[in-house]
Amino acid sequence: MSLSPDEQRALATIDADSMLAEVLAWALVNSGSRNLDGLEEMAALLADAFAPLGEVQWREPAPATQMLASGEVVPLAHGRNLHLTVRPQAPTRVLLTGHYDTVFGADHPFQSVCWRAPGVLNGPGVADMKGGIAVMLAALKALEASPFASLLGYEVVLNADEEVSSLGSAPLLAECALRVDAGLTFEPALPDGTLAGDRPGSGNFAIHLAGRAAHAGREPEKGRNAIVAAADLALRLTALAAPDLKVNVARIDGGGPNNIVPDTAVVRVNMRPSTRAAEARAFAALDTTIANVARAHEVEAHRHGHFARPPKPLDSTQLRLFALVKAAGADLDLAIGWTSAGGVCDGNNLAATGLPVVDTMGVRGGAIHSPQEYLLVESLAERARLAALTLMRMGRDGFHREAD
Repeated sequence: MSLSPDEQRALATIDADSMLAEVLAWALVNSGSRNLDGLEEMAALLADAFAPLGEVQWREPAPATQMLASGEVVPLAHGRNLHLTVRPQAPTRVLLTGHYDTVFGADHPFQSVCWRAPGVLNGPGVADMKGGIAVMLAALKALEASPFASLLGYEVVLNADEEVSSLGSAPLLAECALRVDAGLTFEPALPDGTLAGDRPGSGNFAIHLAGRAAHAGREPEKGRNAIVAAADLALRLTALAAPDLKVNVARIDGGGPNNIVPDTAVVRVNMRPSTRAAEARAFAALDTTIANVARAHEVEAHRHGHFARPPKPLDSTQLRLFALVKAAGADLDLAIGWTSAGGVCDGNNLAATGLPVVDTMGVRGGAIHSPQEYLLVESLAERARLAALTLMRMGRDGFHREAD
């Protein structure tokens, strides 16, 4: 280990017991992405927790819409986004992001916390990412206790809709990313500490197919079967999959009584391109496929949705920040590696602005998005130390964004 006395003193302020207490309290608040009341309750706790760092502000979400099973497009509400700015005139600036929503709604049976084994905490959001928020907060407090604080300014964004593609917070993330030098996002690392490197992009789409109802026995030829068109569309979309594009048809809504030709259906599909070229190709193929199905089945079709997460390649811009984190880890006796990830997060959005970002600075854990989600408790202080040391050295050494 090669830590200066100043670094050692700052890192010694990290209190693992306090961090665990925060996670235990926060995990008991249901903050599913669609539970607006629960999100407000969680927001109040976070405002109190981050207030010692500076003035906490709340940013309203950007307008968003969703397509119902009927094909109607209606407004979609999201929770508010916490925003904190500290030392905006500092020579180096960093954006730290996290999300306080989870995938577990108010009606989900997974609502409690328990110990799976000594040091292994099971609970909703303990890893993804209320544990990550605790890591972020402890790291920032350690930075403030160091002599390097004056050299580093930062912004914090905690959004309420990351698990549902950040539709309401994406403009805020982009706004902040454009005025800082680097980004750290506190998604969970893998259980062994490996970080996510490159990530694919992601787009969620809903396609409404409007046919024509008719009596299924007397005159079915006068109908235009929206369910059959939807099934054809699902198969054609699935056939678009390629080595650089994953396609998942997730749901078909529609249909009705057996004696009526169904006149409406909605196909919901997720597409994950690994490159910007694949994204462009997928978008064009999606619209072409929809038009071909509409013509073949004599139905009307309307697409809703877009690619909300651009692909995140592990290029030289990203590797420069990874190298800094790796070096900090080495001085803490942590072997830091990274690997390709199939999932997406706000790191995709930040990287799309040209910002170097490491997006798995949170706790070590696993089984996220399931009732088996767990946090390795020893990683709370471990990862807070890694993040704090990274921040101190960014300020000390003057990590700057490369010119476009």
